[in-house]
Amino acid sequence: MVIAGQARLTLSNRGKEGAVKTAEIRERAKSLGLQPGRMRKADLIRAIQRAEGHFDCFGTASGFCDQQDCAWRKDCLGKDA
Repeated sequence: MVIAGQARLTLSNRGKEGAVKTAEIRERAKSLGLQPGRMRKADLIRAIQRAEGHFDCFGTASGFCDQQDCAWRKDCLGKDA
């Protein structure tokens, strides 16, 4: 997630319906010193969010999210985000 004043994470390797590919997420995690192992995609994204100092809320929204600049928004809320 991005908090006001912080740079937006660029995720360019998108797959089906614009979703970020797991391989790119694993590389991002490794670059932050995380060990992704066999973590599920959602758990891995939440770990990245924590490591970057953001809310670790990926996949927990119930149709509404006030984090408009979140790098994971489209994956989290779907194509209507």
